[in-house]
Amino acid sequence: MSRPPIKPRRTWGRKFGDAFRGLWFGIVGQSSFAVHFAMAFAVMIAAAVFRVTETEWCLLILSIAVVFTAELVNSALEWITPAITQDYDRHIETALNVASAAVLMSSLGAAVIGGIIFGRHFLALLGGW
Repeated sequence: MSRPPIKPRRTWGRKFGDAFRGLWFGIVGQSSFAVHFAMAFAVMIAAAVFRVTETEWCLLILSIAVVFTAELVNSALEWITPAITQDYDRHIETALNVASAAVLMSSLGAAVIGGIIFGRHFLALLGGW
């Protein structure tokens, strides 16, 4: 078995530059990011308006980060798929579906956390309904 080629060492600046470039390609490669950004912005505004606790802020930010991370992993798979094959492959289709499910699950989990955190605030707005 042959060894993979040795990659040249990268500086920390180069590593961060590559990561930000990857973030850019992940964002522009997925139209779903527009929805995720809009929801994240709405959550941040609501958290500020309702003056949530520090712990609640941490949970909200972590939830947003998990959704973005799942979307980036999904994007990475979608970017690499055409490099592997242009032909239909049921294994690749399944892998892409699983990655999409990861985005769905993280989004649902974030929505539940948001519902728990903001639920009491919205009920208070409705007069304690």
